Amino acid sequence: MSWISDVVAPKLKAFIGVNSSIKDNLWTKCPGCDRMIHANELHDNLMVCVYCSHHFHLNAPCRFEMTFDDGVYQQVDNVKVKDDPIKFKDIKKYADRLKEARNKTGLDDCISIAHGKIGGIQSVAFVMSFSFMGGSMGLAFGKSFSKAVDLAISLRAPLIGFTASGGARMQEGMFSLMQMPATIASICDLRESKLPYVNVFTNPTTGGVLASFATLGDALIAEPNALIGFAGARVIEKTMKSKLPDGFQKSEFLLRHGMIDMIAHRHDMTSKLKLILGYISGRSS
Repeated sequence: MSWISDVVAPKLKAFIGVNSSIKDNLWTKCPGCDRMIHANELHDNLMVCVYCSHHFHLNAPCRFEMTFDDGVYQQVDNVKVKDDPIKFKDIKKYADRLKEARNKTGLDDCISIAHGKIGGIQSVAFVMSFSFMGGSMGLAFGKSFSKAVDLAISLRAPLIGFTASGGARMQEGMFSLMQMPATIASICDLRESKLPYVNVFTNPTTGGVLASFATLGDALIAEPNALIGFAGARVIEKTMKSKLPDGFQKSEFLLRHGMIDMIAHRHDMTSKLKLILGYISGRSS
C-alpha cells in the first residue's frame, strides 16, 4: 500500500464524510493497460478487461457457470486428507497458512470439481484457483484430481481441466512432488477407458502442474497471453546463458511453436469446448 492509500485516503474520507461502509474495491486497475475498470463492468465481462482484453483470474463458480449448459452443474466435494503432513514451518506454520487461505477464499484447496452437460454431452470439469496458495499442487489436490478422473470414468464422460498454478506446494515436501506421477497415472487410466481429456491453460500454468498432467490433454487450449512454462525466464536465461525470445512463455508463442492447439478468448471458450467435444463424440456434423 502507498502513502496515498494509507494516509491521504483515510483523511480525505473523514474530511468529506464518506461512509466507511462503502467498499474500497469498486475499481480495479488493469495490469494490461493500466486503466481503471468498475467491478461490476469487469464481472459482467467475465473478468476480461473491456479495453485491452486482459484476462483476470476467474473463480471456480463463475468458470463452471459459463462452461456448463445453462449454468447448471453439480459440484463434487474434494477428498479430505491430513493437513500439514510433515509439520512444516517457515516464518509461520503451514497449518496456519492453510487456515488463512481457506478463510480468504472459502475453498478447501486449490481444486474444485463439478459435472454437468457441455453442449448436451455429460462432462466432468475441474478448476484450479490461483487465489488458494498460488494454485499449488499438494496431497489434497492429487487425491481430488484422481476423484475427478474416477468420476469421469464412472460417468463415461470427458474430463475438462482449467489449470492455474505456480507448481508443487513446497510445504508438503515429497508428498507434493509425488502428485506429479500420481496425476499422470490417473490420466493413463482415463486413456485406457478411451475417454478424452481437454486442458485449458489459464494464467499462469507453471512448474510441476505443467510438467505432469496439464500437457497430457488430447486437446490443449490456452487463454490469450497466458504464462505457460516450467521454470521462470530468469532461471532459464541464467542456466542457458543466453537471451530468450520475447514472450517465449506466453500462449501466443507456444501456439506458433506447436505446444498448444489453439488460443480461445474467454468469451469464445465454451463454444470451442462444445465444438471439440462434439467432434470427439461424433455429434458434430
